[in-house]
Amino acid sequence: MKLSDFQKNVLRYIGIRFASIFCDILLKTLRIVIVHGDEVKKLRAENKNFIAAFWHGSMFLGWFLHRNKNAAALVSRSKDGDVLAAVLSRWNYHVVRGSSSTGGHEALDLMVNLLKQNYVLTITPDGPRGPAFKMKAGTVVAAKRAGVSLFLTGIAVKNKIVLKSWDGFILPLPFSRAVVCYSEPIQVNISLNNDEISGIIEECENLLNNLQKKAAELC
Repeated sequence: MKLSDFQKNVLRYIGIRFASIFCDILLKTLRIVIVHGDEVKKLRAENKNFIAAFWHGSMFLGWFLHRNKNAAALVSRSKDGDVLAAVLSRWNYHVVRGSSSTGGHEALDLMVNLLKQNYVLTITPDGPRGPAFKMKAGTVVAAKRAGVSLFLTGIAVKNKIVLKSWDGFILPLPFSRAVVCYSEPIQVNISLNNDEISGIIEECENLLNNLQKKAAELC
């Protein structure tokens, strides 16, 4: 059944009003295990910022982990992004509207400025349209320009619903076990040229996919 514009707007309004409540109730039931999270914990204790990157399909839990912690996020300017922006705002995120496909250059500048203002930046490097599990340049370039650590984050949930979307979006089931695997902090040297940056992006993509597999194995 095809929805009318009015029906879509009603559903979007409901999502904006109630999605964050649903997210809080559901995600707080999870048993979350953190692997190699000491460096992230240390930076938080020292009030230092960093970038946390996780695949788009895992963003539900990825953003939940950094709520209420001086975090910022990049959200698509699409109407569907309005719902996510509302959820993140209720989680005390500073929301940046933009994407690699619309407003990308402006969004990158905003991300770098937020990092320089000491926000923790959370990024889905294969969003907003994919392809899934393929890292775009913005994450690594932002880390380079701002001179902050990058933590790649593999996230897996044992009991879940996987939506038939381009990203294989993961919807955790209540009281499930979840595993979050952080990488070691990655520093991107500001003197690297474009070819070297491309190599770093490929290495980060492979590492994040490996962390995703490791998290799944530990679930």
